[in-house]
Amino acid sequence: MATRKILVTSALPYANGSIHLGHLVEYIQTDIWVRFQKMQGNECHYVCADDTHGTPIMLRAEKEGITPEQLIAKVWEEHTRDFAAFHVEFDHYGSTNSDETRELAERIYLKLRDEAKLIEKRSIEQFYDPVKQMFLPDRFIKGECPKCGAKDQYGDNCEACGAAYAPTELKNPYSAVSGAKPELRDSEHHFFRLSADTCQQFLRKWTRSGALQPEAANKMQEWLGTEGENKLSDWDISRDAPYFGFKIPGTEDKYFYVWLDAPVGYMGSFKQLCEKKGLNFDDYWKQSSNAELYHFIGKDILYFHALFWPAMLQHAGFRTPTKLFAHGFLTVNGEKMSKSRGTFITAKSYTDHIKNTEYLRYYYAAKLNGTMEDIDLNLEDFVAKVNSDLIGKYINIASRAAPFLTKLGGGCISENELDRYHQKDFGVDSSIDVFMSRLDDWREMRHILEGAYENRNYSGAIRGIMEVADSINVFFNNTQPWKLAKDGSPAGQDKARWACSIVMEGFRLLTIYLKPILPGVAKQAELFLNVPEQQWEDAASFLPEGHHINEYQHLATRLDPKLIEAMVAANQESLKPMPESHSPTRHAEHQQHAIAPVAETISIDDFSKVDLRVAKIVNAEHVEGAEKLLKLTLDIGEAQPRTVFAGIKSAYDPEKLKGRLTVMVANLAPRKMKFGMSEGMVLAASGDAPGLFILGPDDGAQPGMRIK
Repeated sequence: MATRKILVTSALPYANGSIHLGHLVEYIQTDIWVRFQKMQGNECHYVCADDTHGTPIMLRAEKEGITPEQLIAKVWEEHTRDFAAFHVEFDHYGSTNSDETRELAERIYLKLRDEAKLIEKRSIEQFYDPVKQMFLPDRFIKGECPKCGAKDQYGDNCEACGAAYAPTELKNPYSAVSGAKPELRDSEHHFFRLSADTCQQFLRKWTRSGALQPEAANKMQEWLGTEGENKLSDWDISRDAPYFGFKIPGTEDKYFYVWLDAPVGYMGSFKQLCEKKGLNFDDYWKQSSNAELYHFIGKDILYFHALFWPAMLQHAGFRTPTKLFAHGFLTVNGEKMSKSRGTFITAKSYTDHIKNTEYLRYYYAAKLNGTMEDIDLNLEDFVAKVNSDLIGKYINIASRAAPFLTKLGGGCISENELDRYHQKDFGVDSSIDVFMSRLDDWREMRHILEGAYENRNYSGAIRGIMEVADSINVFFNNTQPWKLAKDGSPAGQDKARWACSIVMEGFRLLTIYLKPILPGVAKQAELFLNVPEQQWEDAASFLPEGHHINEYQHLATRLDPKLIEAMVAANQESLKPMPESHSPTRHAEHQQHAIAPVAETISIDDFSKVDLRVAKIVNAEHVEGAEKLLKLTLDIGEAQPRTVFAGIKSAYDPEKLKGRLTVMVANLAPRKMKFGMSEGMVLAASGDAPGLFILGPDDGAQPGMRIK
């Protein structure tokens, strides 16, 4: 069969933070797929890079007193260390801050500008920080929501009411960088004309071409709208100096927006691999390429990868992705990762406590099914599944059977010609005969597993593999080699050795099937089995008669629940505030006793218009896609409870809110948000220091009572 030429990428991690368990969902699933392709004999290259440009990088470097180049070099070392620890094996891991990425970004831009005529300059009004002397990106501007008045909202949307708006609409805006009041200034920017008919027509066709998962394709149609409808806006691809990134050709103070050159980093990293390995870059990136190109990404960046990126490539003369594989988010114990609960766990924290990273690879694989569904890392189930499947079923096979082979046959596989087992009668019972007749079926299991791996349905692959493991363990228990060996007769020992040889053949098959998921364990198992590096096709053959295996050494041990508890506790401890006497921030607060200024005086008539009611929180839950919102179901004594979206997610665990009393504005006009209808407003206290505090009346207060 002709081998495939495949290029695979994962989304580029931003060089402004550590790799955590949520990130690893993507890199582990990509690595599994790549390893499977390589075991199949396909020419498969896996590249990635750190995403290194943008204002946050520049500001963090300034804060640390180092250059951006020094910062990204330090983070690159940390990221590559963490990926290696989890057996994520890139063929090349680069940086977007490279000559190759810069040259390709400029080439794409000039093609879009000069040939496709899709770049347009126009003047826009932007907020400018007079203290830092820089234009402010939307996320670095905060203020009061122009719709609901919520404070400390970002410059593009309100987390309290869900409204979207321009930064210039914020009330009392301030710079999140310096705290200064920003000034409005004009600046000339460069736009990619995504709204042009040529882009619209291409994207309508491409998003229906099969390059996207069905749920992703449906989402794209929502964003694109119906035929004749133009819902896409032009894309601002420039940023003003000061900015850490690549200058736009022909300008002195304009830089490519990070989202333009970040995906070009896929190409830049691969070009570096080409130079290292002598590959032909055009074979993979020219429009007529026969190679396959796959991007693994999170569903949160689908918009950029399914609209901006293919439009850029197409109109700059490059090929578009064969497929985008989008995945969901990670929750821990059914909830968003939380620093307060100790479940926001970095890769380094995991390795410091648990060591064996393949446990997590296995658990993620058991959850992933190739869709955009979120997956949950239930820590109790994690321990149970690792100990039940990996140790109790897979590792258990080798640890039980190998000692018999070492003792009875000097470590040699039985000379009973495993591929002609049916020609000899070893006097075993009929249930074993049934097992032996199914051995070829289990060898044929590789064809089913091939489809599961190819379609990223790793959970399906795990189920099939564990069925084989269960059957092998049943065979071992039914033959009872410990009893056969104990009778001391040559016939009994021969039977015991034969049974263990069959079991060891089954263990080798399982090792091949699990190798994309457990590369480290597979490597140790190959040494123990004394076989060369196993490929997928090796599952079709048998161990040779008389083959010698090495003495068994532990391949993995049970996962101790106490290690999980210690890891969670350590992450909680790292967030405990300093004692009051050692906290300069708190000390200053007590000295100054600073409070927010009292608002402008109102009349009693003004106040009487506001209907404040005691509300019982019947239910509280997270809102998917919202950073700050919780969805509250409130009982204020009416026939039907009310729904209110409150921006208190950072301060409260939803489970701990249920049953509590709070105060709500009951006569506030209902407001339609993108998450649903909000039928009031919950009151909470806040100050200059971080924190939101729900006011909870008690001592006899009942739902519906009015606050006077």
